[in-house]
Amino acid sequence: MAFEPNTLETMQLIKELTSIPSPTGNTEQVLAFVENYLKEAGIASTRNNKGALLVCIPGKDDTKQRMLTAHVDTLGAMVKQVKPDGRLAINLIGGYRFNAIEGEYCTVETSDGKRYTGTILMHQTSVHVYQEAGTAPRDAKNIEIRLDAKVFNPEDVAALGIGVGDFVSLDPRARIINEEFIKSRHLDDKASVAILLTLLKKLQQDGEVLQYTTNFLISNNEEIGYGGNSNIPAETVEYLAVDMGALGDGQTSDEYTVSICAKDGSGPYHYGLRKNLVQLCIDNGIDYKVDIYPFYSSDASAAIKAGFDIVHGLIGPGIDASHAYERTHRDSLYHTEKLVYAYLFSEMVK
Repeated sequence: MAFEPNTLETMQLIKELTSIPSPTGNTEQVLAFVENYLKEAGIASTRNNKGALLVCIPGKDDTKQRMLTAHVDTLGAMVKQVKPDGRLAINLIGGYRFNAIEGEYCTVETSDGKRYTGTILMHQTSVHVYQEAGTAPRDAKNIEIRLDAKVFNPEDVAALGIGVGDFVSLDPRARIINEEFIKSRHLDDKASVAILLTLLKKLQQDGEVLQYTTNFLISNNEEIGYGGNSNIPAETVEYLAVDMGALGDGQTSDEYTVSICAKDGSGPYHYGLRKNLVQLCIDNGIDYKVDIYPFYSSDASAAIKAGFDIVHGLIGPGIDASHAYERTHRDSLYHTEKLVYAYLFSEMVK
């Protein structure tokens, strides 16, 4: 059926979502935003014990069900140590590298909700002082947070309320460029969350009935491997993760098409579902690429590892510079949204 996504609206929603700090383990604020978005659209949601959001859209067939997921949790860090000079050592949350965050602005949130800004820097940053400024390893020993506060020692830091285990979020620096590109940290996976939210809103407004009862999970622990491995109804046959396509040398995916994953680090995705997704693209004029992501896993693969007897798949917009300062184009969002919509009204794998 004909459907034209309002991609600029989706991009604005992505920008809103990325502006809300949500490192894995501290996602309440963004989940409350999503919960309120759904409520204003007239869509009921519930929480599981992990804090993730669940939405059930009844369909004509309740005996066979689908599940779609996207995740709001992002990469981040925790305070590991307060150093003698008042700088903060950090421990990373999620799979990324220290060099990807060197020079980034950040926010430290204390256990009582106070927030302090800072900058993530090499200890040996000044080229006028440190001969090894350009060659020293970018690692947990050398990377630290310089707080935007007058601190000289651990006692000064403690007086601010900052301590070990406090969450650190990275500034997203979200920008929409000429209504074409959106670049920001945390497009993984807030781009896909925005896509699912806009489609849920459209389904509610149009009153269209899906072929199969479909459950949506907005998960909050994907970056550490177990966001989507529970709360899967026994009637679920197909499970589709909507995440990101990884770009780089040897990849077919780009910033202008929807990426369909054939295999990632967890192994191949269901061949029949993958072929169905490709056929939906062909039938609906959706630009797509099939790809393999060698160092990747998803909520769908987490569900498989948890032992669920499901057909699993993975699609998403092509995201450049994944787990760093990411970027995608409105075309990729458009084609991803078109594919998800077409999938919701399609027949299941035979």
